[in-house]
Amino acid sequence: MISTALIQAAEYEDANPLFPNPWEALVAGLGFLVLLFIVYKWIYPAFEQAYENRVEAIEGGINQAEEAKAEAAALKAQYEKQLADSRAEASALREEARAEAAQIVAEAQEKAASESARIREQAHAQIEADRAAAAVSLRADVGTLATQLASKVVGEALDDDARSQRVVDRFLADLDAEQVQGAAQ
Repeated sequence: MISTALIQAAEYEDANPLFPNPWEALVAGLGFLVLLFIVYKWIYPAFEQAYENRVEAIEGGINQAEEAKAEAAALKAQYEKQLADSRAEASALREEARAEAAQIVAEAQEKAASESARIREQAHAQIEADRAAAAVSLRADVGTLATQLASKVVGEALDDDARSQRVVDRFLADLDAEQVQGAAQ
């Protein structure tokens, strides 16, 4: 046994280290081809399928993100439009309220002016009525005083109503004439 081992060792020493044993190279090559076949037949398609699934997932995510972005932009535009419409409506309501307030103020001023004119006319009518009543009362009082004075001056009683009325009327007419001459001068 020792001799066979020495023979094999001698053969091994004669072998060139740059060139492998042909049987070892053949077994290694067949093993590599079997491994290559297994990788090509089952492992490479599994990796390729995983790669395609990953690409589809990423593209799907990008598409979903773009759709969400477009939807968000549409919602933002809709919100901005509603906001602009609300602002326009609020502005219109403010303008309408201002116009209505101006109209109410104008109506109130017109009503106040007409009420003021009515009160003024009533006051003038009342003043004229009071003046006329005072003139009548004054005429009666002046007539009575004038008759009494004339009775004392004349020394006779002027109890006749028609005569006393004529005297009073003449006296008042003279007073009016004097007032007109005094105002003209």
